[in-house]
Amino acid sequence: MTIPAQFDAKTIENKWYDYWMKNNYFHSEPDYRTPYTIVIPPPNVTGVLHMGHMLNNTIQDVLIRRARLKGFNACWVPGTDHASIATEAKVVAKLKSEGINKSDLSREEFLKHAYEWTDKYGGTILEQLKQLGCSCDWDRTKFTMDPDMSASVIRSFVDLYNKGLIYRGYRMVNWDPEAKTTLSDEEVIYEEQQGKLYFIEYEIEGSEDFLTVATTRPETIFGDTAICINPNDERFAHLKGKKAIVPICGRVIPIIEDEYVDIEFGTGCLKVTPAHDMNDKALGEKHNLEIIDIFNEDATLNSFGLNYQGKDRFVVREEIAKELETIGALAKTEIHLNKVGTSERTKAVIEPRLSDQWFLKMEDLVKPAIKSVLVDGEIKLHPARFNNTYAHWLNNIRDWNISRQLWWGQQIPAYFYGDGKEDFVVAESIEEALTLAKAKTSNSSLLTSDLRQDVDALDTWFSSWLWPMSVFGGIMDPENEDFKYYYPTNDLVTGPDILFFWVARMIIAGYEYTGKKPFTNVYLTGLVRDKQRRKMSKSLGNSPEPLELIQKFGADGVRVGLLLSASAGNDIMFDEELCNQGKAFTNKIWNAFKLIKGWEVSDSIPQPESSKVAIEWYEAKLQQTLLEIEDNFEKYRISDALMGIYKLVWDDFCSWFLEMIKPAYQQPIDSVTLAKAIEMLENNLKLLHPFMPFLTEEIWQILGQRTPEEALIVSIWPEMKPFNAQLITDFENTIEVISGIRTIRKDKNIPFKDTIELRILNNDKVSTYFDAVVTKLGNITSLEYVLDKVDGALSFRVKSNEYFIPITGNINVEEEIAKLTTELVYTQGFLKSVQNKLANDKFVAGAPEKVLANERQKEADALAKIATIEQSIAGLK
Repeated sequence: MTIPAQFDAKTIENKWYDYWMKNNYFHSEPDYRTPYTIVIPPPNVTGVLHMGHMLNNTIQDVLIRRARLKGFNACWVPGTDHASIATEAKVVAKLKSEGINKSDLSREEFLKHAYEWTDKYGGTILEQLKQLGCSCDWDRTKFTMDPDMSASVIRSFVDLYNKGLIYRGYRMVNWDPEAKTTLSDEEVIYEEQQGKLYFIEYEIEGSEDFLTVATTRPETIFGDTAICINPNDERFAHLKGKKAIVPICGRVIPIIEDEYVDIEFGTGCLKVTPAHDMNDKALGEKHNLEIIDIFNEDATLNSFGLNYQGKDRFVVREEIAKELETIGALAKTEIHLNKVGTSERTKAVIEPRLSDQWFLKMEDLVKPAIKSVLVDGEIKLHPARFNNTYAHWLNNIRDWNISRQLWWGQQIPAYFYGDGKEDFVVAESIEEALTLAKAKTSNSSLLTSDLRQDVDALDTWFSSWLWPMSVFGGIMDPENEDFKYYYPTNDLVTGPDILFFWVARMIIAGYEYTGKKPFTNVYLTGLVRDKQRRKMSKSLGNSPEPLELIQKFGADGVRVGLLLSASAGNDIMFDEELCNQGKAFTNKIWNAFKLIKGWEVSDSIPQPESSKVAIEWYEAKLQQTLLEIEDNFEKYRISDALMGIYKLVWDDFCSWFLEMIKPAYQQPIDSVTLAKAIEMLENNLKLLHPFMPFLTEEIWQILGQRTPEEALIVSIWPEMKPFNAQLITDFENTIEVISGIRTIRKDKNIPFKDTIELRILNNDKVSTYFDAVVTKLGNITSLEYVLDKVDGALSFRVKSNEYFIPITGNINVEEEIAKLTTELVYTQGFLKSVQNKLANDKFVAGAPEKVLANERQKEADALAKIATIEQSIAGLK
């Protein structure tokens, strides 16, 4: 067949992905082989591919494809997460654009819209991953709202409730007024924001006296139920037992005493609003204060806000400040910098709010997860520095608020049969709930219509923390064949931003339900940033479109570009030039392949000594690189592994090996060497395949007629064998010799087609093994070892050995002596300047050791160069 001049990425990518899918290479079933399993970090069902996904999934595909080549039964389970807050917000916005309010719909009607939205937009990202080359087992694709996945979540809730680990409590929670749901502590991002500190004056009841309180939130005065002073603060001793009047609303509140108040902070007086501050709530409980909630669920003020009812909290803040100023109750304002909690999903400012919520007790559940990572090392984080972050989170864990005021998600399986807070049962179905309710109430006449299910949904993470188990049916049927075979999984690749949200919780769930770890290694990727170190985002306009990158550079080029600089846990400073480098590498391999296929072959000519030597050297080099690759993969240094292969292929194979075996112009290559060259190329393709699947499969299939069983994707990783390391060391010396010859040819304008002679004064007793290669690559007619320097010759030095090229008629001796003399004078001048610096006691005393070592090396190099030039001049005279 005619090999195209250029590698046509688009056509070839489609061709081979279709071929892989058709032959079912990605699918895995339990068999006699050792399993190697990865579960995908499920992206949001309505998400699209971004740079972080590109990096994360390329790494996973590299690990999976390599495992497949190494003979493991590789299984990569894909899927998506229902992302309750994000997806519900999108559906609500869509309905609103159509003139429909969520509040006007029943739960069933809303869920119908949500599933329609998911069917339309969901799964786009999985299709995009195929363009990247991801070899997921698409037959096993899961969605966290699939019926079997939801059943697993419900069973988990019921199990944990029955164990006494889930409870319902009236607690202060983080409230997202935009999504209208509670959030866990981990879903709140604290950001420094510049605001104001308002100094408000409260009258003392029955007197003309007043006290001043500083607050960042003047709108919350409608919820004030006390003023607190420190009992040891003599400034306010006269206020003990008295009452204050809240400005505007006129409510009379007690002045209480508690050492919680910091005498040195602010005015020394604290307004207490138990419904809207965690610490105030604790004070309120201690002093039995009234609790007044002033906000609606969307953070507008309710009837307690008087004439501000229905207005947004931030609008009210400005308006109430003006009113306080008008009535003389605002003493002053100051610019104030403080940390404000915002919702990770909606970016809305969080409002502390008291409400009935469901919580999971974490104190005991977390212990095996701490032990497995931080004590036993049964699970390893890569890089290990994240152990400190993991330890901080888990050692300071609080009970997990698992309920959300949403409809999109698994509905909490609690069924109320009365109006009391404890009038409920927990069950997997309403039928089971009815049986439990009858037993609990001793009322056999209860009907399912008498039960009402809790309207809240479970936190999305309460679904995804079961992911490595639930994708294999391990919660519903722990004895099933798939779960027993594939679990625990092997590696997890994810971002450090969800180390607690997801990774730690999966570890907790794994030990709770199976007594086993869910995975062995966690590879934590860095963030993809731009050249200015900014996080990539659409709002900044600095995030390239991944599919456009694939279109421009090819999937293999993009994969290589991303991974060349993607060391574990370190952020990537992304530049399109990286992908261009990947594309250039693709072209380099393609051109090397074309060169080999373009050679004519002869069975009758003998194998040259230079080719025999080249093959032995490259086999040793391949084995050395293979050893390094294995070590890097074991340490999860994927970027280093790729760089090792990159150098092997670009430098050793293309730049040296092919040059060493290349036949003379318009001459055939011997069949033995060609067969070995193809074998070496095939080994290279196997090493490259996990990183560059499309290019390598294309070349592999053109190199020979392959059955589906012989495709590269299911071939065998190169076998590790003992190798002669001395060959590699000796060749490094040979490279210097060849470079010396080429430098002289260039400097003296000796064309490569003109043959030269070489004489060697072998002072170092260097191996003569590569002499045939030197002869070929130097175009040398005669290579001889001599005992003395050669007069009338050009020379260069490699270590202690001297190499002489006798002068032919092509060189003007007088011109050459003049040129060498000029170079000698310059080098002597340079040496003098270096030696003057080293003779300066002040410089030597003050310079760092590294600088001194550098100067001494310059001196030694200059002395050696001068000796070589002087010898060359002497030889020419």
